[in-house]
Amino acid sequence: MGRKLLYLLTVGVCVAYYIYMPLPDNFEEPWRLMLISTPMKIFLHLASFVEFLGLYHVMDSFALIMAFVEVPPTSDENVTVTETKFDNVPVRVYVPKRKLDAQRRAVFYIHGGGWCVGSAGNYDLLSRWTAERLDAVVVSVNYRLAPKYHFPVQFEDVYNALRWFLRKTVLESYGVNPERICVSGDSAGGNLAAAVTQQLLGDPEVKTKAKIQALIYPALQPLDLDSPSHRENAQMPILSKALMVRFWSEYFTTDRMLEKAMLSNRHVPEEYSHLFKFVNWSSLLPERFRKGHVYNNPIYGSPELSQKYPGFLDVRAAPLLADDSKLHGLPLTYVLTCQYDVLRDDGIMYVTRLRNAGVQVTHNHVEDGFHGASSFPELKIFHRLTDHYINWLKKNL
Repeated sequence: MGRKLLYLLTVGVCVAYYIYMPLPDNFEEPWRLMLISTPMKIFLHLASFVEFLGLYHVMDSFALIMAFVEVPPTSDENVTVTETKFDNVPVRVYVPKRKLDAQRRAVFYIHGGGWCVGSAGNYDLLSRWTAERLDAVVVSVNYRLAPKYHFPVQFEDVYNALRWFLRKTVLESYGVNPERICVSGDSAGGNLAAAVTQQLLGDPEVKTKAKIQALIYPALQPLDLDSPSHRENAQMPILSKALMVRFWSEYFTTDRMLEKAMLSNRHVPEEYSHLFKFVNWSSLLPERFRKGHVYNNPIYGSPELSQKYPGFLDVRAAPLLADDSKLHGLPLTYVLTCQYDVLRDDGIMYVTRLRNAGVQVTHNHVEDGFHGASSFPELKIFHRLTDHYINWLKKNL
């Protein structure tokens, strides 16, 4: 009897550990979110253990799961879905079947997944809804992923595909109006969207530019990983601080020493101290997001990591490092941030810097939002965020 009770108690504790998590009171569907995050937490622990045994890289395990839930390219009565390549980069294209006399709008979408996992097939519903409700051509790009490929490969894949799409002959073949194009993405895709939009601005060879950009809880800088949102949301479901740091480090290298340095926020050498002014949350965040937090001056790291992996100091990987002169010419911008997201402050700091540079910005801050909220159609918040995003596109594109 004693052993059975001990066994039941042990099982109960394990179940409670994986299912229950303390969540903010204003979460709309807390138990449903717990049920969604539970298998993710279990899988992350299993994948980490398998990696510890030296059998499989944790990101490769993630990629297998993401591939399992990928939606194949399937046309329906409203949208034709095809797969092709733009400058040798795989893309999935969604074209509405409704006939138009005029040219269509277009959304060039870049999926999230920490530069390590995910594909256009994991964003099929969002792309399909955008194409149908906006009556727009949607191009969803499949860039190469870490750990097999590191920065700048992901950036270059996305930028090369975008440049190809913006060619006059390609736009004409899809019936796209060259003056009504949006570059958009979420999370790591938001990072890439911001980076390629900056790059596009200064590229004299590309005559067609984006009319607008839309960034959904973007990751914009790996220099300071001790902002208030990193502190407050370190253990939030879907994306913890530890997992985000792992994504950042994998973007640049499989060397775990960079991850270790990033976790202690001691990875930037003193010779790059001038860059911190671009990500100084004590001056860039509104007071309500700084309240109760003390800004710690940077503790500089060894120059060895930056010499080996200079990517984390590159503006193409960290769009917040762009100076004001580069931000000034950027197009009308939509930024979605979530209160309970480690990346919250990245997006808010970018809003501040863009506005200071004279860029028009629509900032949609979701008080009950969390990272990945626009990826789970079984949740009410998914529909709320998606509706707001598509309605903004409809009004401004």
